[in-house]
Amino acid sequence: MNLARTMRRSGLLLTAALFSIGVSVRGQAPSAQALAQRVDQHYDRLHSLKASFSETYAGLGMNRTEIGTLLLSKPGRMRWDYSAPAGKLFLIDGKYAWFYTPGDPQVQRISAKELDDLRSPLRFLLGHTELEKELAGLHLAPGPTGHGEEVLIGQPKGQEKRVSRITLAVTPDDGAIEAIEIDETDGAITRFTFTNQQPDAPIPPDTFRFAPPAGVPVVDELPPV
Repeated sequence: MNLARTMRRSGLLLTAALFSIGVSVRGQAPSAQALAQRVDQHYDRLHSLKASFSETYAGLGMNRTEIGTLLLSKPGRMRWDYSAPAGKLFLIDGKYAWFYTPGDPQVQRISAKELDDLRSPLRFLLGHTELEKELAGLHLAPGPTGHGEEVLIGQPKGQEKRVSRITLAVTPDDGAIEAIEIDETDGAITRFTFTNQQPDAPIPPDTFRFAPPAGVPVVDELPPV
């Protein structure tokens, strides 16, 4: 009798242990939907973000790498200050997107609502989107570095003619995005890598105001067709 009771108790303990292991494994590798929600929650909580970035492009016979500092602030403001090439700027002030590199004969401006720049998918870093609604066929893939990051892959809705897929490298514990890779339909690949991330960094509002250099005309660009 005691032996049977002991065996039953051991069986229950073993079942509980296996269940606990299963929960732990699932906790280490969340589903695509759970990880996407974690990313949404992470950026929904932020008011601002400062980070160093590296932008690489490979395609159409070209290979280039650019670096700089990214500043984000709600609502809808984004600033890419490039240190290489020095002085290059891409800024969204909430209403317009501005493009300028020192030496250019003009400043390009376009309505933020009509923007179709490859940096525009980063608007979800401002907490304005839900990944599950933005990306079709959302699924997980192993992390490329083996440092514990998870990878989310999906097809950006509405950009099927230009972008074949977007890949997000995410830290599963807090939902922070460490890298974004964009595969275009013409074979070109653009990758953004983020380091030294500072959530809720103090950023003065004037940071997102752009004054064209004296004598440089502003040209309003039409959105791509």
